[in-house]
Amino acid sequence: MLFTFQLKTPSQGLIDITPEIREAIKESGVMEGLCIVFCPHTTAAITINENADPDVKTDFIKGMDKFFPDLNVFEHSEGNSDAHIKSSAVGASETLIITGGRPLLGTWQDVYFCEFDGPRNRKFYVKII
Repeated sequence: MLFTFQLKTPSQGLIDITPEIREAIKESGVMEGLCIVFCPHTTAAITINENADPDVKTDFIKGMDKFFPDLNVFEHSEGNSDAHIKSSAVGASETLIITGGRPLLGTWQDVYFCEFDGPRNRKFYVKII
């Protein structure tokens, strides 16, 4: 089953999409399998990270900005080359194990949509196998 989700994003940030993923798995009825979460945008990404301390999301963006800054030597005419690099570094998808009808995540883990070039109207896909 394929599910499509829409979201409005901030200029940069991590948006917790775990509730949508849990709902897709529940609706699919799959008890044991795989869940692929895919981002079809070249300036956004999908990651798994800590859900307990909200400062982790802020620090993630600060770290990405430090290691992948917006440099005036970039030639891309839209001026968002740093967002493209961040997206490639993090990745467009994550694969989760489904067991007992739920995503197998660690105690402190959630799945996040990473926005590097917003605000925008975005979408992501969840494929249940």
